[in-house]
Amino acid sequence: MTDPFHDVIGHAQATELLSSEVDDPAQAYLFVGPSNIGKATVARRFAAAMVGARDEGAVRRAVDGTHPDLILIAPEGRTSITVDQARTVVADAVRSPLEADRKVFLLEEASLLNDEAANALLKTIEEPIPSTRFVLVAESEEDLPPTIASRCRTVVFARVDEEQLVAGLLDRGVADDDARRAAKIAGGRPGLAISLATEPAVAAFRDTWLSVPDRLTDHPGDAYLLVDEVIAATEPLLEAVKRRQADELDRLYRGDSPPKAIVDLHQRELARASDALFATGLELLATFYRDTAAAQFGAPVINSDVSVSSFTRVMPPTAVANAERVLDAIEALEANQRPNLALASLFVDLGTDA
Repeated sequence: MTDPFHDVIGHAQATELLSSEVDDPAQAYLFVGPSNIGKATVARRFAAAMVGARDEGAVRRAVDGTHPDLILIAPEGRTSITVDQARTVVADAVRSPLEADRKVFLLEEASLLNDEAANALLKTIEEPIPSTRFVLVAESEEDLPPTIASRCRTVVFARVDEEQLVAGLLDRGVADDDARRAAKIAGGRPGLAISLATEPAVAAFRDTWLSVPDRLTDHPGDAYLLVDEVIAATEPLLEAVKRRQADELDRLYRGDSPPKAIVDLHQRELARASDALFATGLELLATFYRDTAAAQFGAPVINSDVSVSSFTRVMPPTAVANAERVLDAIEALEANQRPNLALASLFVDLGTDA
């Protein structure tokens, strides 16, 4: 059988572990790590391998979502996985597989389990019948009730090294320059890197964010104009994600209307991609201030194409403090603060020291 993880970028330690357990898996797995780093992709491949066993065709059907013994549990709408859905899972989990030796339930957004749903699933996850397995995906164990997380074998995922991203993109036939630009922007997120690999606007996105420090003032109006620019630089990259989603729907459904659950999944994926791009832009901005301190101490810089004169605008202690402010803004965005407000506040704050 072809390795189900053969085209996964990075995560070698996790995929080697999972490959060794496909034939004799634990009753439940919990994949955790930052958003958009590929853990859901690995989860689906692992679930498919458990269902397909050594049948390559069955594995392919499971990856495409057309195998009856791989059941994807998605949130109803965009809010939560409900107790009614959980009760359906409980009822289905005691039935024998239709084709395979195992039935696998995959929750790619397990953090959206509400408390009632989690409680309804607890006993089934803890004591499934021998032919039933569960794979849950979340950003951290804390996203789930401890009673659920403690019953799962946790597999931790981290961001993928930039050189691994480049190598993975080159393997897909991406030109070297495009691969390196996409890997730098993606911030360790393989899915985002793949979407951006051939997108010309990647360079403009990076240039826009790295130009911010030279244009800062303490005037709120100027800050909002800068915010409009960085948001505009993000839009073409989100369009690239939308094109990849459209290609996926065309491949799977060949012009037919996709299920509502898949449409909702794509909408949530797009929202996460937007969050990831704002985080990536802020990380680029933080590297500028890191470089400012490094350059003034004679250390190597990350952004070697930026004018040296730009690294002299503020003194090293201020540069370090500014980098911390930028990273704090990422946390504000992760706490669901509106991007335009969080970014405008940050730019005004940084502008007072410009």
